Amino acid sequence: MTELTIEEKFTAEQKQADADHHKPTAGAMTGHIVANHFLLNIKLHQLEWFIKGANAENYKAVLGQTITDNNAWYDKIADELLDEGELPPSTVKEYSDYAMIEEDGKNKYLDAEAMLQTVVNDFNTDNMFVTRAIKLAENEDRPFMAQLLVQLLGFNNHQIRIYQALLGKTAREGFEEEDDEDFD
Repeated sequence: MTELTIEEKFTAEQKQADADHHKPTAGAMTGHIVANHFLLNIKLHQLEWFIKGANAENYKAVLGQTITDNNAWYDKIADELLDEGELPPSTVKEYSDYAMIEEDGKNKYLDAEAMLQTVVNDFNTDNMFVTRAIKLAENEDRPFMAQLLVQLLGFNNHQIRIYQALLGKTAREGFEEEDDEDFD
């Protein structure tokens, strides 16, 4: 049996990724989650660096803890994909292509409340992928992946509650129940 070249391996990977994204698999959906958490890390740093106002130092402490926790989840999710024989996205181009969280240089000029709202929105967006990935992992009989994704959903929901509280809201205040409609 002949060994594939690096170019052939990468081409095969891209072909498989394209197929997986057209008929979503748990691995493909979880790849979106890895990309989301990578971009979320960038956004959290941006907010931590530029947030202003009377509560800025308190917000920076919360953002700093979220950065630490988010980075741990980023690695856990990628490790689970590797454990399952999947390839997590690993380049900036892949993160940009697969993430549904958007970054914007203008965010640094938002007021503190608007900055914090972007965090809530981003974790909520990620939850659409997490809940879909959980269902796919269960359907594909991947219990360890499903278990980790359920824990990630708990982490995301906790972050939403923390940031909603900073905004003077309850955990699900302002959210509609149709969050998962795009994936049906």
